[in-house]
This record gives sequence, structure tokens and C-alpha cells, in this order.
Amino acid sequence: MRTLQQWFDEYAVSHQNPKNKAIHYICVPAIYFSIVGLLMSIPSGFIANTLKLNAPIIENWAVVVLIFVLIFYIRLSVSMAFKIAILSAICLVVNYYIGQLVPLWIFSIGVFVIAWIGQFYGHNIEGKKPSFLKDLQFLMIGPAWVVENLFSKKVNQ
Repeated sequence: MRTLQQWFDEYAVSHQNPKNKAIHYICVPAIYFSIVGLLMSIPSGFIANTLKLNAPIIENWAVVVLIFVLIFYIRLSVSMAFKIAILSAICLVVNYYIGQLVPLWIFSIGVFVIAWIGQFYGHNIEGKKPSFLKDLQFLMIGPAWVVENLFSKKVNQ
């Protein structure tokens, strides 16, 4: 199994162009956010009836999937898993409130499509294929790479 740094090093190969990186800093979190929203849109009466917490922010399919996502990250880095857990919590809360205003699944599909268009535009600028075409696990590395790069820049400034 590769280390998180090995994943980052390989991911960075196709993310050198500053414009592509900037696009990724926006679009990767937007895709992550929209997937959380789509998962939250799946009817979750079974979960709510089982847990009976009366807490729709955590009684949904997104939380179920995010538990497995966090297990993936814990295997790579507890520190990164913590950062992704914070990102996930923010996504859950914001998506919950957006869902109070508009149909969440429609909003999420719109964000998802626009963000992927941005991603492919960025890779067109870069002149390299997206990493996930080589290995689907890069779909999980992208959010960690963005979190790590944005956090590192603030620490180093």
C-alpha cells in the first residue's frame, strides 16, 4: 500500500500548471460537497427510524458513506482523516441548510456538473489526463491533496 505522500507525489505530476491547480482548489471541494449533497438527498427514513436521534444532519446516507471514506483516510494518515472529517462535517451542515431552501439533489447535480467541467478544462490547460483515469483511488486522493496544499500554503506564509 502506498503512503499518503506517495499518492500526493504521483497526483502532483498531472497538477503542475498554476491555473489547473487553482481550478482544482475550487472544483475538487465542490465535487466532494456535491457528492455529499447527492447522498444526503437519498431518502433515509430507514436510518432515521433506526437511530431515532432526530438529527437529519447525521441520519442520512452521506454519513454512512463518509464513515467508509474516513476509514480509507485513516489507513493513510490519522491527521489527514481528521482534516477530511472537518471538511465532511462542513459539507453535511451546509448541504442540510441548502436543502431547506432548494431541492438539494438538483442543486448538487448542478454543482457536480459545473465542477467536473472545470476539472476537465484544467486538465486541458495542463495537457495531461486526470489521475483517476489511471487509478480510481485518485478520486479519494484529490480532496486530501487540496486540503493538504491549501493548509500548507497558510502554514508556510
